[in-house]
Order: sequence, then structure tokens, then C-alpha cells
Amino acid sequence: MEKTYVFEGKTTTEAIEKGLKELKVSKNKVDIKVLETEEKRSFFSILTPRIVKVEMTLKDDIENIKEEKSEHKKENKVKFNQDEVVKKVEEFIKKFVENLPKRNLNYEVKAEEENILVNIDGEDTGYLIGYRGEVLNSLQNILTNIASKDIDGKVRIQLNISGYREKRKKDLENLADKIAKNVIRTKKSISIEPMSAYERKIIHLRLQDSDKVTTHSVGEEPYRKIVVSLKK
Repeated sequence: MEKTYVFEGKTTTEAIEKGLKELKVSKNKVDIKVLETEEKRSFFSILTPRIVKVEMTLKDDIENIKEEKSEHKKENKVKFNQDEVVKKVEEFIKKFVENLPKRNLNYEVKAEEENILVNIDGEDTGYLIGYRGEVLNSLQNILTNIASKDIDGKVRIQLNISGYREKRKKDLENLADKIAKNVIRTKKSISIEPMSAYERKIIHLRLQDSDKVTTHSVGEEPYRKIVVSLKK
């Protein structure tokens, strides 16, 4: 039985390339149908994000191979064990810190409910945080990949460095309040510059109970951003 998938992009080419990459097949292995083209845009929609949708139908033989590989990969994975994951992450953090130019850092790895919390603290840790947490987020992704390797289950790593997460959360909440006031005063929607899903969530949660403004996200990663508008 054939299976159909839908992919989006700013152009037809981008949508097709995204689909082929995700399905891990060449173009001749799928049937492609363009659902929405770049030409279907009116004058009134010119300011809205350009989205092109394509439908891809994967042939039976390819789909069966994918399913077999998926099942085989799953069989080789071990059941998720928090203690073992904590130990694996600790070993990596230890080696990582030992190879840093500034080694006077303290670190802690512990399990809390379904998450693995990693905290690094010390002086001059700005280079580990980066501009608006870019380096920190990259490190968190690396830790997540390491912790999830050969594990049957979802491992959630939360990395914090020198209390950056708390400081950034407060800054974003203040930003959300300020923008909400401007939207109410000017009666015009305001777009916030692109940010990570984690940071967008903070903005959404801060304004979700407002009776005057509402929020929604537009665009695609890594340029996805929040728009704050008046409630109708």
C-alpha cells in the first residue's frame, strides 16, 4: 500500500528537497504533486509568509524497506534507564570540562522526573553560553544526542550554565510585557525577532492569559518568530 506525505517550503524546490531528505530517497522513487504553488498569491497576501506544499507518494517497496530498517534499529536499542543515562552524560561532561581552556568549573548531572538536568557553573562562562544562548543550546543538543544513542525512549536534557536560563526567562517575560503594552497602545501587531522554540514558549505562556492581546508563531525554523496582536 502506497503512503502519502506532505512537505512545505518557501519554494517548490525547497519543499521537494525537504521531503526527499526526510524520506531518504531519490526523486525517482516518489510521485510528486504540487498542492500550492508560488503563483497562487494575491496582492493582499504578499506580506504573509510564502508557503508551498507538495505531496509525495512513496512506493510500496521503498516503504517496506524503511519499515524493516526501523524495526531492526528499534530491536537493537536498549530500554531507557535514567541512572545509566545520567552516568553516560556525566562521563561526557567530565571529559568536556577537562578539555576546556578554563577548567575551574563545577557541574552536576541529575535526574528529575522525566528529565536529565545538567548544570555547569563557574567564572567566565560566557563563551559556553554564546550570543543569546546559541552555544548553550548547541551543547544541549549534543548532550541529547549522546544520551539518546542506542536508547529506546525519549531522553530530555535540560542544560543550564551559570543561571542563564533563569536570567533569559526573566528578560523574555519583560520583553513580552513591553511589546503587549505597545500593541495595546498602537493597536498594531508587532513581530518579535526569530528565537528558539523554548524561548517562544516563554513568550506564549507569559501572554496566554491576557484579555487584550494574543500570540501566534509564523515562519519556519530557524527563522520562526512570534507575532503579538490585539484580540478581536
